[in-house]
Amino acid sequence: MPIATLAVVVLDTPTPLALAHFYEAILGGTVEQPAENWVELHGPGVKLAFQEAPDMVPPAWPSPDGSQQLHLDLNVPDLDAAEGQVLALGARPLDTRADRAFRVYADPSGHPFCLCQE
Repeated sequence: MPIATLAVVVLDTPTPLALAHFYEAILGGTVEQPAENWVELHGPGVKLAFQEAPDMVPPAWPSPDGSQQLHLDLNVPDLDAAEGQVLALGARPLDTRADRAFRVYADPSGHPFCLCQE
């Protein structure tokens, strides 16, 4: 019997509403802002929330001195097409080698995420 169920994955960001809309454009769903410093993305899969953190320092990737702490793996049917779309939305490429079934990007707040071939 599990102790708990996962309710939400929360990302710190200086711009919660903007980052919620970035992920809404990728994942679909509906953005809701129940508080000034808290925004939620409700849609298929795990609910994401975005918490205002004005002094957030994004993780370095790759970093020999520290970890990325958390990243999202997002399945896509076509890596090349999805890459063009996330870059147009403001993602930044981190490791986009074409010889693998995944590519790594940073969202506009600097959180790493992967596009993974389905």
